Amino acid sequence: MIQEKIKVVISDLDGTLLNSDHKISEYTKSIFQELYNQNYLIIVATGRHHLDAMAIVECLEIPLYLVTSNGARIHSPAKELLFSVNMESEAVKSVLSLDIDPEITTVLFRENVWQTNKHNEKLNSFQTELNYHPELVDFSTIKDFSAIKVFFTHETHSKLLELREQILENHASLFSHAFSLPLCLEFMDKSVDKSVAIAKILEKENLLFHQAIAFGDGFNDENMLKLTGKGLIMGNAPKSLKDKLSHLEIISTNDNEGVAKYLSKELLKKHTSEVA
Repeated sequence: MIQEKIKVVISDLDGTLLNSDHKISEYTKSIFQELYNQNYLIIVATGRHHLDAMAIVECLEIPLYLVTSNGARIHSPAKELLFSVNMESEAVKSVLSLDIDPEITTVLFRENVWQTNKHNEKLNSFQTELNYHPELVDFSTIKDFSAIKVFFTHETHSKLLELREQILENHASLFSHAFSLPLCLEFMDKSVDKSVAIAKILEKENLLFHQAIAFGDGFNDENMLKLTGKGLIMGNAPKSLKDKLSHLEIISTNDNEGVAKYLSKELLKKHTSEVA
């Protein structure tokens, strides 16, 4: 059972709040609406771009804080931009000038478009509605490389591990990085992390990490899961994350509406009994 008085509910999107079809179920929607009605502060924290994520969370039909691009952007419940940080153009250019395996899909998250070196059907499938448009580019022709984040994907995790070491060899002091999924490697400005953005929101709302519960399935969720009063790992999360955070509870999968079912049983019913 949850020991502390929880006032904040934090959730990742992909592999957590979203099912394998990248959608939020009606049951999950109903639970989050009930949380809002019972005055819980809701924060969605995702690696997705804000244009993409905003279109998804709108279906919940409740005001919430939105942390996107792993913490590079924060939007208020009124959809006002509260915080923004980009990667410097020269730093990104330096990374893209490395000898990167041409089989790896490279993506620059820009403000209104994502630029990529190749068409990737699996990557496109993450958007059920195209609110954040892809643009096929030759990176050697670009002059301004400033970006929200740089994203690499490949079906072979070991290729991305090699790329990570290649980039960190001379850029470790410039960037933070994370595997949102084993097949997705992401680099952001060194100041960027979901937990840092969440801390800004909690400070604004005069709340503390121990008053929050968090759900996630990726290594980009690691710090927020460790810092919150209660961190829950999805059943579908990679074994490597479960092993690394072995002290945290594992709940049901995203396709089994694990987040909503946990909240319904452990938070909403607990709240109802307290009120009664």
